[in-house]
Formats: sequence, structure tokens, C-alpha cells
Amino acid sequence: MKLFTKLYDMALVWAKHRHAERYLAGMSFAESVFFPIPPDVMLAPMSLAQPSKAWRFASFATIASVLGGVIGYLLGFWLFEPVVEPLIAQMHWQEKFDVALNWFKEYGVWVVFLAGFSPIPYKVFTIGAGVLQMAFLPFLIASAIGRGARFFLVAALMKWGGAQMEKKLRQYIEVLGWGLVILIAVAYFLLR
Repeated sequence: MKLFTKLYDMALVWAKHRHAERYLAGMSFAESVFFPIPPDVMLAPMSLAQPSKAWRFASFATIASVLGGVIGYLLGFWLFEPVVEPLIAQMHWQEKFDVALNWFKEYGVWVVFLAGFSPIPYKVFTIGAGVLQMAFLPFLIASAIGRGARFFLVAALMKWGGAQMEKKLRQYIEVLGWGLVILIAVAYFLLR
């Protein structure tokens, strides 16, 4: 069964849709506040499908993600107790959130940069920065650098890899897809 090959082909078709940039921006914004799927899954095929627009796509993703990060910061700053804290308790994420807050206390603004660049859930750190009332300007700068570096790296790899990268991705998409499913399942059961 070639499930991920079909999904990959659909992503390439959607990447050429006339509203693809809007969808990418919306996904990037939402992922910084609450959405679980990272925008890279849309940015990569868009950059592959239209390499001449790769930098534009990375810019949209970065700006929208940082704006979403600002909303996450404001949620943590002003609405943590009435809105966010009950959701964290309901989802049983208190321990993970406490770990994030401890990282903030130990590493400060560097945690925002790391969360922006890595696959660590950025949303946890945007809200955590607001809860701890981190200085806003360093938060904004670290977010912009971390998210920008990540999205421009993805766009660059797809743009420079071009047809060869697309060919390699197509060749290994099933292995990568099922490997990711297994990693998510293992992580879910280990972090419960």
C-alpha cells in the first residue's frame, strides 16, 4: 500500500493551488499557538513545486509563525489562568509545560530560539514566555531568527535540491512516512 506516495502527490498538487500561500501562512500562524502539524509539511512541497518562489514561501511562513508566536505570548501573559491553564490540565500536559518553564528559567531567551528552529513544539514556549513575562523584544527577535532559520533552511534544501531532491523524496517517501508514524507512536507511549 503506497499511502504516503499518494499523500505526497496530493501535497505537490495543493502546493500549486492559487491559495497555497494563504494556507501556508494560516498553518504557520496556527502552529505557533495551538495547531499540532508543523508548516514544513506544506512549505517543502511548495518550494519543490515552485522553486522560484521558495524564498517568498519561507518569508510567509516566518512572518505568520512569528505573529502566531506573539498571540501565544499574549495568551500566556494575559489569559493563562482563565484559558490556557485549564486546557493544559485537561490535556494532561502539566509536566511537559513545567519542563518548558524550567528550561526558560535556566536558559532564558535561547530556549525560544531553539524551540523556533527545532521540532520542539514552539507553541509551548511562546505561551511559556508570556507566563514568565519574558522581555518582549528579545522574545520577538529570538522567534524571528529561530523560525526564519528553520523555514529558510527547508526552502533552500528544496530549491537547491530541485528535481533530484523530489526524485529522492519520492523514492523514500514510504519509508520516511511510516518511520515517522512509528516515531510518533513510540513518543506517545513513552511520554504518557
